[in-house]
Amino acid sequence: MPLLDALMLLLALLAAGALAGFFAGLFGVGGGFVVVPALLLVFASLAPTPHELHVAIGTSLATIIVTSLRSVQAHRARGAVDFLILRDWAPWLTLGVLGGIGVAAVVDTGTLVLLFATGVLLYAFYFLRPEFVVRREKHYAIPVGVGRAALASGLGGFSALLGIGGGTPFVVTMVVCGRSVHQAVGTAAGVGFLIAVPGALGFALLGWGQNGLPTGSLGYVNLPAFAAIGAMSMVTAPLGARCAHALSEFHLRRAFGVYLLVISALMYNKYLAL
Repeated sequence: MPLLDALMLLLALLAAGALAGFFAGLFGVGGGFVVVPALLLVFASLAPTPHELHVAIGTSLATIIVTSLRSVQAHRARGAVDFLILRDWAPWLTLGVLGGIGVAAVVDTGTLVLLFATGVLLYAFYFLRPEFVVRREKHYAIPVGVGRAALASGLGGFSALLGIGGGTPFVVTMVVCGRSVHQAVGTAAGVGFLIAVPGALGFALLGWGQNGLPTGSLGYVNLPAFAAIGAMSMVTAPLGARCAHALSEFHLRRAFGVYLLVISALMYNKYLAL
């Protein structure tokens, strides 16, 4: 790769990492909603590959290990992480991740992009107009037993399939169950870590031996992108967490909804261009 192209690629990855870390801390989304679209753009422009979406998803999951861990540390200092929930959900999240990786192995790029865009749009609607989804005066208990197994497994599979940390649906679940947005966001960062570890390992194995991958890829995980994004996100995740606790619950919810709406529109545009 020419020196100028390599420099542009590095700068693009560093910028994506800075944004991913900030949004991980702000919204507890693990950075996936930033990293996947950003890596799709970067690889398509500077390092084209027929496996660009799979590499973007696998690399995103790898970076979420870093962003989520850093975000958990920041939120833990403010007492906003429920570690009991993380312990109880961990086995089922892992089982779901394995299922999501299996689906990713057989579906085409267009299907993945469409699923991503539609899912994000649904979550954007919830955060912008929550009164149409659940009444504020009525809350539910955190699922246990079969309900917890089904919900956590579904969340793990959906998240691994799209390269996200599961923050969005998990935040929705906790808010519907009567928890504050701030605690939901803090705990969601931990869920991202539990999803990202088996997810990144799975995508690395899934892409092992594939031809046409970007330089420095370990299966569907691109190591240069992981390093650049991970380094920057460690710096900016605490800034996002600080902003989250400075905002009111109303403004945090609305900001999250607008952010998701923009990402959904961008991914629908990507689908139409395929």
